[in-house]
Amino acid sequence: MKTLDKIPTSKLERATKLVGTGAKIGVNYLKYYGDKIVDPKNAKEKLDENNASDIYDGLKQLKGSALKVAQMLSMEKNLLPNAYVEKFSLAQFSVPPLSAPLVRKTFKRYLGKYPEEIFDSFTPNSINAASIGQVHQAVKDGKKLAVKIQYPGVANSISSDLALVKPIAIKMFNLKGKDSEKYFKEIEGKLLEETDYDLEIAQSQEITEACDHINGLKFPKYYPELSSERIITMDWMQGMHLSEFTNTSFDRTTGDQLGQTLWDFYMYQMHHLRQVHADPHPGNFLVDADDQLVAIDFGCIKKVPETFYKPYFELAKEETINHPEKFKEKLYELEILLPSDTEKEKEFFGKMFHQMLRLFTKPFNQETFDFSDETFWQQIAALSEQLSTDTNLRKMNGNRGSKHFLYINRTFFGLYNLLHDLKARIHVNHFERYMNPN
Repeated sequence: MKTLDKIPTSKLERATKLVGTGAKIGVNYLKYYGDKIVDPKNAKEKLDENNASDIYDGLKQLKGSALKVAQMLSMEKNLLPNAYVEKFSLAQFSVPPLSAPLVRKTFKRYLGKYPEEIFDSFTPNSINAASIGQVHQAVKDGKKLAVKIQYPGVANSISSDLALVKPIAIKMFNLKGKDSEKYFKEIEGKLLEETDYDLEIAQSQEITEACDHINGLKFPKYYPELSSERIITMDWMQGMHLSEFTNTSFDRTTGDQLGQTLWDFYMYQMHHLRQVHADPHPGNFLVDADDQLVAIDFGCIKKVPETFYKPYFELAKEETINHPEKFKEKLYELEILLPSDTEKEKEFFGKMFHQMLRLFTKPFNQETFDFSDETFWQQIAALSEQLSTDTNLRKMNGNRGSKHFLYINRTFFGLYNLLHDLKARIHVNHFERYMNPN
């Protein structure tokens, strides 16, 4: 794979790259209008493939928050055409890496030495390259290590990248008024945290220590003395990325076991730690030779305030969903319904969220749940299609919900998709045995 000697870091450079990508998309639409005449059956699929390819090719040169958005979108399997999901999923761990000279410069700047001066051996070519950083293999004192290096300029370009994509997001999600700013601030804050590797090491050590008693779960050890604000050194963990594993012919018992571990890990974080690994994509998990789950990245941690946690999980209960007044009360607490809403908006969003929550909270209201149940996923796909074509929804103010929904919903939707890929049948309350380990 071709390596990068430079990443566009100035606002002008990055804006120019995005404008160029936009021009390619415009050409694709012109082709699409012609294809509709000669090949109407396949025209839309061809447009999606061309657009997904051009968008991804543009974003992978920018890296950073722009590519992170693509990575996040790749998890929304029921909300995007398949062409986008397949192409954007490459952002998880397969993008052009930095060249060896640029890697050496980064080490010299942030650790004061070149990698060959720090480690007994260091692979100049990266093993994996993703949206914010790339991973190299190293050895020190006989121990195999993974060294994650952040791309130059990523942290400094987050605000300008979001400013560039904000008009597109406002149009896509029909956001209106100044209240929409809280969502962009939440995203910006989380992306800035993800570029602070000192913070990531502290979070990693805290959560791995708190969760080390969960069966079937493994974590790397972290080495602060070999790390900095832009470099992280940890144990090299052997295993297969979860997305690769789910493409093998694993047996149902193994899928159930891995799924239960994954579910317990997330429920324990949410209900006991009140903070959660909010980036559940397959690139952040491995399956080792003993079929144990390995969690390898804790850059995105979402803290869950009690003022959000309590109404969020009360809203997930069947007794709340089936009680109109309680349900409405929780919608207001979570800012889904607003005091400024018209009667029409209250009725519309009340019905819409009742329909959504009755479906999405099914796993929480049963003793066991089978995430391989295709009926459940067909219902989600049908609801997504219904909402995407609802002309009334486009006329309403899309500013709905507390800012905390962004990463909490992303967490659960990503978790659901991983469990579906594992074809896992899980015991919903199994995690409770870890709540009081002593």
